Amino acid sequence: MIYLTEETRDGVLTAFLAAWGDEEAVLLPKDERPLGPCVEVVPDPQKAQKALCRFQELDGGCVREIDRLLRCGDEGHLQTAFRYLLLIAKRGGPVRGMLSHPDVLKAEQALRRVAHEIDRMKGFVRFRESASGALYAPLSPDNDIVDLLARHFAKRLPESPFVLHDVKRKKAAVWDGEHLFLAPLVQAEVMLSADEEGWQKLWKTYFSAVNIPSRERIKQQNGYLPKRYRKFMTEFE
Repeated sequence: MIYLTEETRDGVLTAFLAAWGDEEAVLLPKDERPLGPCVEVVPDPQKAQKALCRFQELDGGCVREIDRLLRCGDEGHLQTAFRYLLLIAKRGGPVRGMLSHPDVLKAEQALRRVAHEIDRMKGFVRFRESASGALYAPLSPDNDIVDLLARHFAKRLPESPFVLHDVKRKKAAVWDGEHLFLAPLVQAEVMLSADEEGWQKLWKTYFSAVNIPSRERIKQQNGYLPKRYRKFMTEFE
């Protein structure tokens, strides 16, 4: 049976309970409409909390892992999280070291991709100063990590209000100098400060100056800095 649910922890845990005992169960996001019979599972916070408490007893670390798996932009990420939870429940304890098991290996690979992109994006984000003094940075990560990145920059720039705009998912993480929150944001029109153009020109000049045409390593550069991330990077505009 196919189970449709929200891409949230409550959604997955509620669907997990609904699909328990169904060896052929497949979890998909509720906005997908697959061919064949399916069941739409409405998240139940109370049921989800009971399931969460039980999983914390079995393996406290799996809660963070499931949250990360739900951020994964890969197709089938709900099913990956479901199969991982199912294995923990059946074995009655942690399974993260069982990399010979395909469900564990798939979950571990997804977790690594999310963690790797978080580390990468910390260096790939390019802030622009607006006329108001607040910083603005558009980005389009493969995974849903904009709030995690915002926590990092809130620590690095505690006194600087900023907006991290995930244009792919049409939402933004906003830091006002005291509070961090998420908000929907389809499109942003930002008036840049008088100094921003000069800073961008300076950054591009530096980028060109450190490049050595006779020693270009295009393949290596593409490995360190994939082209899909360059759209919002000042030096490549």
